[in-house]
Amino acid sequence: MREFQPRVFKFKAWNREDRLLVKLSNIDLLKGVLYKKDHVLLQFTGMLDKYEEEIYEMDILMQQDKKYLVRWHEQYSAWYILPLPDQASFEPLKMDTARTMKRLCSYFESEVNGKEIS
Repeated sequence: MREFQPRVFKFKAWNREDRLLVKLSNIDLLKGVLYKKDHVLLQFTGMLDKYEEEIYEMDILMQQDKKYLVRWHEQYSAWYILPLPDQASFEPLKMDTARTMKRLCSYFESEVNGKEIS
């Protein structure tokens, strides 16, 4: 058996009050649950796009002319992507697929800045 290598947990957060996406210097922990007051925590997927940019939960990715939203699937315990704008179906987000995509922005940034996501 190979030596165990724990994975790295990284988070960004959407600051609800300032309406900004921020990197965090600390996160609070209460009874085993991570949180940051007035923020939405967004977890790093462990994957990079084709430009070596980190992909986080709720990021919008583009592949050719199609856009996708990154989410966590509770039932399958896996990252997946939903096509935008309809979000009618989903497919797993795999490392080799992520490497063919480009990260555009966070979903939250697209709402604030009025970026066209469809």
